[in-house]
Amino acid sequence: MKLLVATGNKGKLKEIKRLLDGAAIEIIGLDQLDNPPEVIEDGDTFTLNAQKKAREMAKFSGYLTLADDSGLVVDALNGAPGVYSARYAGEQGDDAANNAKLLNVMDSVPDAKRQAAFHCVVALAWPDGRCETYDGQISGVILRSARGEDGFGYDPLFLVPEYGKTTAELSLEIKNRISHRGHALRKVIPLLVELAESEG
Repeated sequence: MKLLVATGNKGKLKEIKRLLDGAAIEIIGLDQLDNPPEVIEDGDTFTLNAQKKAREMAKFSGYLTLADDSGLVVDALNGAPGVYSARYAGEQGDDAANNAKLLNVMDSVPDAKRQAAFHCVVALAWPDGRCETYDGQISGVILRSARGEDGFGYDPLFLVPEYGKTTAELSLEIKNRISHRGHALRKVIPLLVELAESEG
């Protein structure tokens, strides 16, 4: 069974492939499609953005499509950057600029009030327009400086207290087990495996 994962983010694609390892599913990325449309994520919730992306790409490609929208929700910033996480500093996906802005905005926030969570909504859409969503989250604390070389996005600033490490310092195995995306994907995996087996 072919599954289109509607992302251009290689880090995200790697995480998803690892989670679906062993299932009879061939994962394809947007780079394997011929001239895919650009989906404008203009929803004000992670759910609306994930559904829009999954539905439009499933309709365009004819494949069962998985899309997610995720981001960082910081308590002291009233939920910002939220759905704007990837473009918080303006340029889409400029991790360094986004992290710098977050540190700057949170400079005066005391250590005891730096709680945050990564949220993720995964949408699975069929070419006929049907769509199901699954969500996950992980709680943590925003540090005052970056730590770790792995991961992407805000991972170097996001400390997971029970591990004493940022999500950029954790191994991919642990990160997949505890991450917001990992939690959401694990909810959809049984359905994907069932669909793959029914095709096989």
